[in-house]
Amino acid sequence: MTAKQTSLPVSGMTCAACVNVVEKSIGKLEGVSEVQVNLALERATVTYDPQQVSTDALVERVRKGGYDVRTATADLAITGMTCANCVRAVEKGVSRLDGILDVSVNLATEKATVTYLPGAVTRRDIIDQVERIGYGVIDAGINDRDAEQDAREAEITRQRNLLLLGAVFTIPLFLLSMGRDFGLLGAWAHEPWVNFLFWALATPVQFVVGWQYYEGAVKALRNGSANMDVLVALGSSVAYFYSIVVTFGLAPGHVYFETAAVIITLIVVGKLLEARAKGRTSEALRKLMDLRAKTARIIRGGEEIEVPVESVATGDVLVVRPGEKIPVDGRVLSGHSAVDESMVTGESLPVDKTAGDSVIGATINRQGLLHVEATAVGRDTALAQIVRLMEEAQSGKAPIQRLADQVAAVFVPAVIAVALVTFLVWMVLVPAATFTDALIRLVAVLVIACPCAMGLATPTAVMVGTGRGAEKGILFRSSAALERAHGLTAVVLDKTGTITRGEPTVTDVVVAQGAQAVPAGGPPPDPRGDLLRLAASAERGSEHPLGRPSWRRPRRKTSP
Repeated sequence: MTAKQTSLPVSGMTCAACVNVVEKSIGKLEGVSEVQVNLALERATVTYDPQQVSTDALVERVRKGGYDVRTATADLAITGMTCANCVRAVEKGVSRLDGILDVSVNLATEKATVTYLPGAVTRRDIIDQVERIGYGVIDAGINDRDAEQDAREAEITRQRNLLLLGAVFTIPLFLLSMGRDFGLLGAWAHEPWVNFLFWALATPVQFVVGWQYYEGAVKALRNGSANMDVLVALGSSVAYFYSIVVTFGLAPGHVYFETAAVIITLIVVGKLLEARAKGRTSEALRKLMDLRAKTARIIRGGEEIEVPVESVATGDVLVVRPGEKIPVDGRVLSGHSAVDESMVTGESLPVDKTAGDSVIGATINRQGLLHVEATAVGRDTALAQIVRLMEEAQSGKAPIQRLADQVAAVFVPAVIAVALVTFLVWMVLVPAATFTDALIRLVAVLVIACPCAMGLATPTAVMVGTGRGAEKGILFRSSAALERAHGLTAVVLDKTGTITRGEPTVTDVVVAQGAQAVPAGGPPPDPRGDLLRLAASAERGSEHPLGRPSWRRPRRKTSP
């Protein structure tokens, strides 16, 4: 059996070290031939042999490594079931699909609850599978819940709430601490109980706001690696626990509770910005998918009904009225019209369509009524294939990203080693330095060297590049092609439609010399204006594309 490829939406990754952990963890499974993890997309693309390893095993492997896989749930009404054997048939049949994690069918309510990976299988695939088994599905028209988008929005909200909580405690702690250090608060600020106040303010930040970094550090160390969470947890903990020792009088020195709190709060600011950046990475893909029609009119049982576009099946006859989007790829059965295909082909003029011609989903029917037979739906449509091409380009690793991942694999251990060396240098080789001086330098190295940007920069750049390209109508087959694009010296276009605006535009108005006489004593003539008025009058009742009122005025002034 040939190898399969699936996409796992992984959550919980924070840096390139996490990417390496997930890749190595999945790669150890027998039957897995290739693993590519994209930090910006938070997605793992796995090529594997389905006879040796299942999707469930891949998900379990990710979760065992301390990360999670986002899932979606589809609730479907099943018709035609009569006994427990029917229930087992539906459960087993749907479970055969790649990307299905759990299937639960209730005979009494005739409902099936399916938990699946949104990147590996779609709601339409599940419905088609149930129908192939021999049962019916009543689709209420509820679109799949975008589990990835929901999870990202939830993460943004969580980080925002943590930031607000951190700010509530960190700002007064920082102001009080700095005010004491600069002698602005008076003698009372140097009383021993003030240190306990600082401790009380710092503790919620350390163990509520900063708990995510302790969890991340434990996960990484449990998998035999180190990530940015290890650095943040080490740096803030050293400052926090050293300050506790000073607070109880077990060692002389200055407390640094505000340092620990500020470190964590500022890192949360970065976390929030990172979460927002990840949430925007797929915006271009969503915009492309939004181009398709949301509903379709189909003829079933001799009646015309409106259904969600996800419910359209191959062979359905669709009714497309003037001005509507064509829901899916198909073939014209009857009718005559002009279809605007500029969003796909770049062709500036609508293309005439008659019986037997093919049409593309998401293009716009400009004029006549069309009856179209659906020939490609769901993943098989031209628009879906364009989106898939973009997803593959964004999921793949550019050569520079592979280099960054290799560096990140040894970066954190190297930073910890440098921090320890810095501490020893200040303790041993700097005579005037105290333990506190050395400790401050150690914390600075640990915190400042967090490799977040290094791990996120390249995949984010690829995402932005491919996304901006898609908005301009330029698609990249792979991230490697995007990286090599800087070396292009020539671009060859195969047709003029590639570089047009996708709609006709009036560029010049030319009037023959002497076409209009100058009236005696009247205003000066306006040959171009008269010609435009005459042309507009003639075209007012025409259905020709050039007669539509979307033309533009000339861009430059021309001589009569």
